[in-house]
Amino acid sequence: MKNYYLEDEQATVEFGECLAQTVKNDIEIGIVVYLNGDLGAGKTTLTRGFVRGMGHKGNVKSPTYTLVEPYELEQWQVYHFDLYRLADPEELEFMGIRDYFSSDCCSFIEWPEKGAGLLAKADLIINIAYDNEQRVLSINQESTLGQQVLQAFSERYQGKEV
Repeated sequence: MKNYYLEDEQATVEFGECLAQTVKNDIEIGIVVYLNGDLGAGKTTLTRGFVRGMGHKGNVKSPTYTLVEPYELEQWQVYHFDLYRLADPEELEFMGIRDYFSSDCCSFIEWPEKGAGLLAKADLIINIAYDNEQRVLSINQESTLGQQVLQAFSERYQGKEV
């Protein structure tokens, strides 16, 4: 596990961008990331940085009402899930949840506990917590791929480790 101190929104975006660069340049395979944290903690902001770091030029919005926002890029597909409003995990079956987890897909899932049993296993779990006006981010590897990502990311990221 690694812990990082994020001073502001820009630091959160930069964290996501660096994670994207790590996946694109060092790993070259899609990952599944579970995002945990209170409302407003920065889960969508981090994902915005990742999506932009993967090459998306347009707006990156929260999928609170749509459950998933897809970003189809030149070599990658990035999916941002927000399961906060999910009433029943079976809804994920109706939307073809298994199709979102292939080797060219990066899936970021907010509120993953609401889809328990139907989601792909996480490679990384990122927890974001408030620390006054700033955030502390903890990142845990949950798979061999997650371990590779975290190692390569740690070598690349220039932010403040706690």
